[in-house]
Amino acid sequence: MRILLIKTTSLGDVIHNLPVVSDLRRCLPDARIDWCVEESFADIPRLHPGVGRVIPVAVRRWRKNLGAVATWRAVADFRREIGADDYDAVLDTQGLLKSALIARFARGRRCGYAAEVAREPLAARFYDATFVIPRNVHAVQRNRWLAAAAFDYPVDLPLDYGIAAPSLDADWLPAGRLAILLTATSRDDKLWAENHWRELAAALRARGLTPVLPAGSAPERQRVERIAAAVAGAIVAPPLSLPRVAALLARASLTIGVDTGLAHLAAALRVPVIALYIATEPALTGVLGTGFHRNLGGAGRPPSVGEVLAVAEQALR
Repeated sequence: MRILLIKTTSLGDVIHNLPVVSDLRRCLPDARIDWCVEESFADIPRLHPGVGRVIPVAVRRWRKNLGAVATWRAVADFRREIGADDYDAVLDTQGLLKSALIARFARGRRCGYAAEVAREPLAARFYDATFVIPRNVHAVQRNRWLAAAAFDYPVDLPLDYGIAAPSLDADWLPAGRLAILLTATSRDDKLWAENHWRELAAALRARGLTPVLPAGSAPERQRVERIAAAVAGAIVAPPLSLPRVAALLARASLTIGVDTGLAHLAAALRVPVIALYIATEPALTGVLGTGFHRNLGGAGRPPSVGEVLAVAEQALR
């Protein structure tokens, strides 16, 4: 059997879809599983040994250059690539119009959410088979239940993200226990106050951990440099690719982050993780894994430093 998974964005959503691959490999061990994903997140499916071909799509980049001839050539190239193979099933676990249209470019029986439960009901018009999956369950379970319905296998399989981080050769890291602090997120209203991060980093340092602060964009790097400057021994990580971030997370004794996909990556790697919610609710999309994981706060209820430290001490026992 050949299966194509469609889950393109965002980083957290792509990570939430990894257990689908593990479930399929367990129940259909001879299946070939490919995955179509936004180009900037293509390294995440590649971490799973059960994924065969990764097919990058560039919707985000194309939207910015719709008037360019090169964009439409790239779209045509993508359509040829995704349509090159015959699949027994094409499973869209995203439930958006854009993901359903991508599924239509592929050849195979297209499966997805029914209109009444899809994130965008119009998407269901593009599927050959649809399934009603409850919306009030965690996103990880929702993906897994959709796949179980489409391929007729049990829904109570053990949770397994199935990934392992690559090795990390980092002479800039000290020996000893690391606390990875993920301060950046996609929206400013999800940010935790910088003075909270400084207080937390200092308290972790006093407990024998080295705070390490990754950053991507220039504003993110400026933020972590301000935080690290106030805490002796704190380290600002150099620019890292997504696989190297995964390798860094895998070396952590503890990860603490705001509502960001990298916190979900830590949970997938079974690293102790505490996720901080300031403007969103974690019930359906919080960190979920088989290792130590906690979701603190919620919309309008940012956790205090004391709350975070109390949970951190539990994780470090």
